[in-house]
This record gives sequence, structure tokens and C-alpha cells, in this order.
Amino acid sequence: MRFQLLDIVPYRADPISGHQVSPADRLAETLQQAVRAEELGLDAVAIGERHAGHFISSSPTVLLGAIAAQTRRIRLNSGVTVLSVLDPVRVAEDYATIDQLSGGRLDITIGKGNEVAQFPLFGLDIDDQWELLAEKYELLRTLWREEDVTWPGTEFTRPLSGVTTLPRPFAGAPRVWHGSATTLFSAGLAARFGDPLFSANAIQPLENYGVLVDHYRAEYARHGHDPAAAFVAAGSGALFIADTTQEAIAQFGPVYNAIVAATNVPGNNTPFRDIEHAVAEGPALVGTPQQVIDKIARFHGRLGHDLQSISLPTTVPFAQQLGILERFALEVAPVLRREFPTTLWTDADPLGQRTAELAAV
Repeated sequence: MRFQLLDIVPYRADPISGHQVSPADRLAETLQQAVRAEELGLDAVAIGERHAGHFISSSPTVLLGAIAAQTRRIRLNSGVTVLSVLDPVRVAEDYATIDQLSGGRLDITIGKGNEVAQFPLFGLDIDDQWELLAEKYELLRTLWREEDVTWPGTEFTRPLSGVTTLPRPFAGAPRVWHGSATTLFSAGLAARFGDPLFSANAIQPLENYGVLVDHYRAEYARHGHDPAAAFVAAGSGALFIADTTQEAIAQFGPVYNAIVAATNVPGNNTPFRDIEHAVAEGPALVGTPQQVIDKIARFHGRLGHDLQSISLPTTVPFAQQLGILERFALEVAPVLRREFPTTLWTDADPLGQRTAELAAV
């Protein structure tokens, strides 16, 4: 199993103390977390993208560029690139620039996003979200794989004639994951193109996500792709590690309960409305290191995933966040690496080593 630190850069006050850092400090924490994740041996770091709600991740490419400049080994990812509302030409250019800056360390995860308010911001109709995603992804794939592109245009993309986006990716097109949270569409789109799937696994019961992963694997095989390359990633709820379950619940429970109570996103609310329920049955990784190990193993038993993404509780003091990250890296990740080996990002993975040698070829 591989491990990724995801920050969608929520910007909230601590619901208990009311303390809130400045936007500048919050963004600096995102960069510091990424550097520390590399030092601790995690495999990837991802930045989310939101254009509505309590988040300051509207420019993920800026943050990923900064992380690329401050790191040397860790892989970079997006979580997700909201392709439905973006220009595929600009996405191709911006993310290829990050790919070059990082020496080929880039993957991206695309999706339609789960903030309904973002569509009118970009003059788009939410009823078109799936068609927007599919058409724009086909164009993005083409722009990264071909030069002198002539594109006929579709309902949601404009015609192009003789276009070569620059810079080109570092060593061939980066791997594209497809974020999937609530419907079969993204799972089917990933399977159609032989791409990997990223299951949100963040707020709903595990079986909801298991159904999407099952559909992905069945469709992947139906399209004739090699099942060995059908990589799956899974997210999680917030990570909070303490010496005992009681300590974890006492420290993080009031924060969790307050955030859940204040969150009302129709169709996207968690059924785990209190910390005890979330710890017992939900996707939150709250408890002792062994409890976190056991819960991720339960995720794996249903999803069979290769990459586990974690997110820190960003309203608690930053030093405490880094302590939780360190405990995960030192006490949890090594056990799961041994128990659940994967070929993802190894020499056996065709896109695992996008190196300078490949770039030269």
C-alpha cells in the first residue's frame, strides 16, 4: 500500500476555541505539511480544488508548484482538479508546467467536484456536469498525447486547429485518476480509458464506495484492459491519533461533532453524526495507531485499494497536526505497507518511473 497526504485547504475557525489562523499562515501550513510528509517517507501529497465554501484552494496549481520547488522525491497529485468547470487547454498547460518543475512526479485526479455553487460561478449549468467532465477529459487526453491537435469542438469544448500546448509533459502524459464519490459515471469513465479510480471514501458508509469500485473493475475488464493495472485509491475521514481511544474521542470528538452539526450540504451529508458512530462504523481514522491500522485494513478488505489518502484535522493546533502525521508515518504506514503490497509507483508500473531517461526518449 502507498500513502498520500491530501489537503483540500479548508479554512475554518476551531469550532471550540474560535481561533482561526490568517490565510497566509494557513497556506504556509499546507506547504510545511507537504515537506514534512516527504521527510517522513509518504509517497504522495495532493492539493484539492474548491471554488465555493470554506476553502482557500481555488489555485491548486500555485500550491503544487510551490511544493514541487520545495521537495525532491514525493509525488504530487490533485484532489480533485475540477475539470468540469475548467478550460482543458489551460489545465494541460498548467499541470504540464508542474510536471516539468517536479521532474515527472505529477499525477492528477479529475472530477466534477462536489460544490454545487461552483457551476454558476463559471456560467455553467450543474445539469451538464457529467457531460462537461467527459468531453473536457477527452480533449485533455488528446492535448497531452498529441501535437498539432485539430479538434472539431463539442457541445462543451471549442474547435482547435493545429494546437500544441506548451510546455509538454515531462516524460509522456501524466497518470490521471478519476475521483468517484456518489455515482457510477466517473467509475465508468475511468474504466473506459483504462485509468485508475480514486474513491472518496470520506463521509458515507464503506459499502457505498464498494459498489462504485466493483462497477469500475467490471467495466475495466469489459473494455479489455489489463486488470493488473486497475489501480484504486481510497480517501478517508479526518485522521486523529492518540494513545487511547478515549483520549482521541475526548480531544477530537467536540471538534468533529461541531463541524458535522454546522455542515449541511444536501445529498452530501455524512450519516455519522457523532464521533462515537464515526469511530465505530464511519470512514474517520480516529483512535490509537492499531485502530487506524485495523480500519484501513477493513477498507482494503472491501475496496482492495493500492493507495490510501489521509487528511489532517486542520482546525487543531498545527504542531499537533504534525505530530499526528508523524505517528501515522512511523506507527501505521509501515504495517500496512507490509500487509498490502502493490506495484503502484514501482518499476513494475508502466507509469511508475517517469524519469529524465524517459524524457530523453
